[in-house]
Amino acid sequence: MKNIEELEKSKVFNVNEIIDYKPSSIGIKIVMKKNTGSVTFASLDSGEAMSEKTSPFDHFIQVISGSAEILIGDQKYTIESGQCIVLPAYTRNSIKGISKFKMISVIIKSGYEEVI
Repeated sequence: MKNIEELEKSKVFNVNEIIDYKPSSIGIKIVMKKNTGSVTFASLDSGEAMSEKTSPFDHFIQVISGSAEILIGDQKYTIESGQCIVLPAYTRNSIKGISKFKMISVIIKSGYEEVI
């Protein structure tokens, strides 16, 4: 695993100040990245989109500001500041900024075994 700069531990951060909007692009800031999962902040300019993908893990998205169009399979969802959605494992999905938006993305790669 390559060396990834994470946020400093035991320090208070304001999510909206950690990552800025970049004109006509997507910004990514890794909070934590481990073998068992990751937490990432992202900002997308209006009209920018993340590539369509399929993951073997559920993917939690919470919009911090702005709004986005989320495609899960063939179903489109619009989510706005304060709302969240879980992208199911093994289902194609994509994320597009309707307006400038920021989000928190959480992927947990362990615990898919039967929960007792």
